[in-house]
Amino acid sequence: MDATPSISTTSWNSWLGQRSRQFLLFARSQTRCEADAHDVLQDSLVETWRRAGHKAPDDALVYATIRRRAIDLFRSTERRQRREQTAYEILWLDQPADGSGIDPDLDEAVQRLPNHLREVLIVRIWGGLTFQQIALSLDIPADTAASRYRYALDHLRKAMKQAEGNRPASPHLT
Repeated sequence: MDATPSISTTSWNSWLGQRSRQFLLFARSQTRCEADAHDVLQDSLVETWRRAGHKAPDDALVYATIRRRAIDLFRSTERRQRREQTAYEILWLDQPADGSGIDPDLDEAVQRLPNHLREVLIVRIWGGLTFQQIALSLDIPADTAASRYRYALDHLRKAMKQAEGNRPASPHLT
């Protein structure tokens, strides 16, 4: 049995119940979306609880940890987006000069995909990864990888159909 003194479940629930709304409000103000706020808050609470010796942490420490975790998340997200954009540009710009490259409408449609769909599409098609490998690489369930891939393809089909409808009629067809 662990000899570390710990806060009782009742005490922890009481402590957290009194502060959770304020902590979450602060986390929301520090992050870009609700999901990130919840992730940052949870990570911060776990970290501060451990640092406080498995006791209720000081509120100031929790706020400071939320802020630091949010900054770390922001920086990490920015670095990932820059890496993805660079990789994306390399993949798309490295097309044959004979015009057999990617259709400009398709290129634009891929660029407009949400990041979470585009990354699965790219590693599936250009990386040749299986859904299980994608799941491991992106730290998501394999079913989520497969569904994101299907959603990406659905978005692309719709975008291409719309782009096709917007093209002027070919003079050869009249």
